Amino acid sequence: MTIGWCFDNTYSKLPDPFKEEISPIPVKDPELVILNKKLSKELNLDFSNIDNKKISELFSGNSLPPGSNSIAQAYAGHQFGHFTMLGDGRAVLIGEHLSKKKERYDIQFKGSGKTAFSRNGDGRAALGPMLREYLISEAMHNLGIPTTRSLAVVKTGEDVIRETTLHGAILTRVALSHIRVGTFQYIAAREKKDELEILFNYAIKRHYPNIQNSQNKALDLLRTVMEKQIDLVVNWMRVGFIHGVMNTDNMSISGETIDYGPCAFMDTYDPNTVFSSIDQMGRYAYCNQPVITKWNLSRFAECLIPLIDKNQNKSIELATEIINSFEKKYEEKWLNMMRDKLGLFGIDEKDKFLILDLLTWMHQKKLDYTNTFCHLMSLEIEKNENFKDRDFQNWKKRWHERLKINNNTPEKYINLMKSVNPVVIPRNHKVEEVLNEANKNNIEPLNKLLEILNNPYSDQKDIKEFQIPSFSKEKYQTFCGT
Repeated sequence: MTIGWCFDNTYSKLPDPFKEEISPIPVKDPELVILNKKLSKELNLDFSNIDNKKISELFSGNSLPPGSNSIAQAYAGHQFGHFTMLGDGRAVLIGEHLSKKKERYDIQFKGSGKTAFSRNGDGRAALGPMLREYLISEAMHNLGIPTTRSLAVVKTGEDVIRETTLHGAILTRVALSHIRVGTFQYIAAREKKDELEILFNYAIKRHYPNIQNSQNKALDLLRTVMEKQIDLVVNWMRVGFIHGVMNTDNMSISGETIDYGPCAFMDTYDPNTVFSSIDQMGRYAYCNQPVITKWNLSRFAECLIPLIDKNQNKSIELATEIINSFEKKYEEKWLNMMRDKLGLFGIDEKDKFLILDLLTWMHQKKLDYTNTFCHLMSLEIEKNENFKDRDFQNWKKRWHERLKINNNTPEKYINLMKSVNPVVIPRNHKVEEVLNEANKNNIEPLNKLLEILNNPYSDQKDIKEFQIPSFSKEKYQTFCGT
């Protein structure tokens, strides 16, 4: 029986500067760690009649499926504000798979060996970071947040040397595409307008065919990508997600969350929360995510200047006007998201103060972000004396008054709150626990956590240990995993 691959590779047909044709470097002893059966089904792929050895060979790149055509993609990026020419230094795109619904997905192997873009890297990846991406990307998908997905992780049977010796692994990542702001930056830096037009037309045809006949496609692409990114980051803020490395090469044109390096979820509410060990200045802190989104979009706008208008000054003026509308659009969507978290229908001019007063109080009292909203939904995850605080009780009176507006009822507002406030998130200490066990060849805790995170809005039984933040006083840090 065939697996059901249906490759239709379009990106690999773009001119040479866009990519390097390269095969994954074979590995010594591939071993399947985890296969995403749910995602396989959505992609119309069936692995049920194939043994684990053959699956391992496939997802390690040792044997490529028919119709695949592997390439490493070229891109650039502002990394912590500094511009660098980059590319897939440890990944290959094996092709574009079409589902039965004709939905197109990139299938990429991450950790598959050196490419022309590897610089001084070994092109490999370690098991822990690959399983972290698998776990968090699936959690994000179940939270209803646009994201790349993870189809499989295999061990390579080879060690990778970082600060210590680690198990090597390859992740299979599934994405709407891997076209990034950094892809446009790479081509724009070459200063060849014909190449820029090829990428521009390709991106529109692939992702936004609805703007193909518009009067100014470049402006409409900028507007559309900005809307997608605002929606995405508002969603991150909703669940307390901190991406950790919002470089322009990690901003996808499709509006998906991409690259789960030093990401983490915020426990104690603090807008300045940073987890990444390399983010010394807090550039990518929780509260800075919208600011950086606008900054990244400005870099995208710069790439499009030659395509907006023949007159460069007019181009800059038109692009600037769109970028300058970011704050107003973001604030409006953020306020509506926070209204949903509080079960508020309609708009009241005092809503912003009601929201900010709650967040300020949470910050002062060092309260857990997720569990405070659970408390407001009458779900007591953990006992906290602060909820008896007079300031909080006064705030609750104001909130209850506001809840009465617009024909609201307890049933309506609780249903609204339950649809946007998760009762369980990937708690950082739990993520570390399951990754440590996986490194010791015990995959069961990871599978259990994945099962719990499959229904993040449902009040499941006996999951309290997964809902309570860590009691450790030690600062939690994440690392890039490259």
